[in-house]
Amino acid sequence: MDTPINERTIAPSTDNRWESHFRATLALGVPLIGAQLAQLGINTTDVMIVGQLGAEHLAAMVLSAQFLFTILVFGSGFAIAVIPMVAQAYGRGDIVSVRRSLRMGLWVVLAYWLLMLPAFFNSESILLAAGQKPEVAALAHGYIVIGQFAVLPGLLYNVIRSLVSAIGRAAVILNVTIAMLVLNAFFAYALVLGHFGFPALGLEGAAIVSVLVQLAGFIFIVAYVQSRADTRRYEIFVRFWRPDWKAFWEVVRLGLPISVTILAEVSLFTVASLMMGHIGTIELAAHGIALQWASIAFMIPLGLSQAATVRVGVAHGQGNHAALIRASITVMAIACVIAAIGGIVFAVVPEFLGSWFLDTKSPEASQVLAYAGPLIVVAGLFQLVDGIQAIANGLLRGLKDARVPMILALIAYWPIGFFLAWAFAFPLGFGGVGIWFGFLVGLAAAAVMLCARFYLLVRRERGMPDNALAR
Repeated sequence: MDTPINERTIAPSTDNRWESHFRATLALGVPLIGAQLAQLGINTTDVMIVGQLGAEHLAAMVLSAQFLFTILVFGSGFAIAVIPMVAQAYGRGDIVSVRRSLRMGLWVVLAYWLLMLPAFFNSESILLAAGQKPEVAALAHGYIVIGQFAVLPGLLYNVIRSLVSAIGRAAVILNVTIAMLVLNAFFAYALVLGHFGFPALGLEGAAIVSVLVQLAGFIFIVAYVQSRADTRRYEIFVRFWRPDWKAFWEVVRLGLPISVTILAEVSLFTVASLMMGHIGTIELAAHGIALQWASIAFMIPLGLSQAATVRVGVAHGQGNHAALIRASITVMAIACVIAAIGGIVFAVVPEFLGSWFLDTKSPEASQVLAYAGPLIVVAGLFQLVDGIQAIANGLLRGLKDARVPMILALIAYWPIGFFLAWAFAFPLGFGGVGIWFGFLVGLAAAAVMLCARFYLLVRRERGMPDNALAR
């Protein structure tokens, strides 16, 4: 007789060879990296297409995208919190806990989206209070009141992807994100500019496309989960209305500090742009180019960080201390090697890289490229320290450790990173390079403190019962 579905267990791999860890990390990390790059491609496509409507519409697009992104990125902390909960339960072979974690993760992000509705509907007033031009704020508000309906399926999608990541099916995340990229490019080109017989809806067309694409992504991944026996067994949507308050509050408890940590880092780079703008227009343009390359490069450790959370979470759930150590060393080594290669490329051909995002025939091109070159070199160093601190954060999340890492990251980002950026740039007179060096030191401090935190927790865990750290 078959075992009842609620009592079936899963058997994650127990192969602890270095080769096995290396293959498993790449099998999980490469699709997640690709998905991050594809998501970046979606945002870049939107900017390129809306940019053809004129400077005012592009400014409104950037403004509304940042508004929605801030809300989305804060909410994504709750979705990220589901990853270690699912990974540890999967490592234990506990189907019931996997289901409850996913279900309550969906509940939490839905509740968060409902709480954000006043911000969406009052976005024009908020933007005006922030000193934005009335005509741009009005255009941005028109985008936001539609685009708010893209935030919810985006958050729901991130929760469901926790399951396919934990069980080693990350390739589907890459496939879905590529499908979203293609759909977004086609329909944005059609609806924003009015091609292929579609009406030209302008900025509102871009918002409609965003909603349709995010909804399609959520439908795609749910269809995948429901169509395969190894994922359908979790019965995520069976008795969806039934609460599990312990799991619900665990998502909130883990997710809130993750959200704060992510927002603190994002806002740090927003402030960097504001400080660079005080120095000059040429400097701000050069900063934007260097930041674009740093953002692209960061997609690699960001994807590996998610892989780190899964790999450590599964090993921790299994109670396999040796596997936990090898999994963490493997993902950190891969990240460091990739960062070193990227840093060398950035250092060797900085002006060539800078020319990718600039019309080299424009009158200011030579000045911008000359200023961007040193910033791109520093961005190469960024890859290493930013990558290490991102991986360390992922490793700690795999142990369900989020509150102390939040405190450490806040100290590193602001009292250290922001203060030194300001001090180097203005009182000490190093200008834009000083801003980047200040943030470099701040991220390096975060990397050291977070790695030390992980080392201490792993040492403490030796010989302790499973999940002792999470209590």
